[in-house]
Amino acid sequence: MTIRSPDAIREPLLPRIASGLQAYALLGALSLLGGCSTFGGGSGGSETGKASYYGDRHHGQRTASGERFDQNALTAAHRTLPFGTRVRVTNLNNDRSVVLRINDRGPFVRGRVIDVSRAAAVRLDMVRAGVVPVRVEALD
Repeated sequence: MTIRSPDAIREPLLPRIASGLQAYALLGALSLLGGCSTFGGGSGGSETGKASYYGDRHHGQRTASGERFDQNALTAAHRTLPFGTRVRVTNLNNDRSVVLRINDRGPFVRGRVIDVSRAAAVRLDMVRAGVVPVRVEALD
């Protein structure tokens, strides 16, 4: 009869426990990420929050999509919408709106839902304020 040490019995369990914990951690992370978007995965979804704009300092730099940022184009950065998605952004202070194309990721400031180009900021009449409340509606 062979007597096994307690360490020999525990060793095979540790990798299984660790992989089980990793699976639960991954499942939890995916659940949290799935609940972060209010768009619901199609056109017609919307969210409200604050918008800011970016221009001079970023002009000509590569965006997350790989294209160069053009402050004079009607584009925007959003955290979750796919690149190429068209959105209608409405300034809730004055009801001005503009249709933009998502080509970058951001904003990375709490409470902000979209960063728009300088050209979009001019059309939304938000250049002076810098940050305004907006509604963002996914069109496609």
